[in-house]
Amino acid sequence: MRWVCVFCGSSRGRRSGHAASARQLARALVARELGLVYGGAHVGLMGELADAMLAAGGKVIGVIPQALVDREVAHTGLADLRVVDGIHARKARMAELGDAFVALPGGIGTLEELFEVWTWLHLGLHRKPCGLADVEGFYRPLVRFLDHAVAEGFVRPDARATLLVDANIERLLDRLVAAMPPRASAGAGVAVDQL
Repeated sequence: MRWVCVFCGSSRGRRSGHAASARQLARALVARELGLVYGGAHVGLMGELADAMLAAGGKVIGVIPQALVDREVAHTGLADLRVVDGIHARKARMAELGDAFVALPGGIGTLEELFEVWTWLHLGLHRKPCGLADVEGFYRPLVRFLDHAVAEGFVRPDARATLLVDANIERLLDRLVAAMPPRASAGAGVAVDQL
């Protein structure tokens, strides 16, 4: 694993702990000599994460649509800022560049990005581990819902188990490194009705 793709909010949220967790993740990535791939903005947790990476001497690749560059939210301090045509191109490029995925606290965009790459994992489109950083219990209600979806028969237990959830950033990174996601193969694929 060389590059970790991180999805997170373009807002800082109401709790100071969320920004602190972004900075903590940056320090942990740099200490492990891992680079960051993220959405290329200077605002919210995205900006906190990128600034902390740069301050610690880390490698950062930002990927941002031209429309957001035009709205002046692009991080102008990045040596590697890749401008793409739209949101779909952004997500595809980030997924291509990252070796693993982590979601810090964020809103609907963060959730959409995480669920897309997690779905791709189960469709066999990649073998990259997916992690949820449940800092300050932010994702606890979502985790309960996912467990509910398992209990209701809409998500298979083995599929649910591939989303690594941890409140501890260092431990989550350890688990991502150790994870070997299942690969969909002919005859043993994922039940499409249980993604």
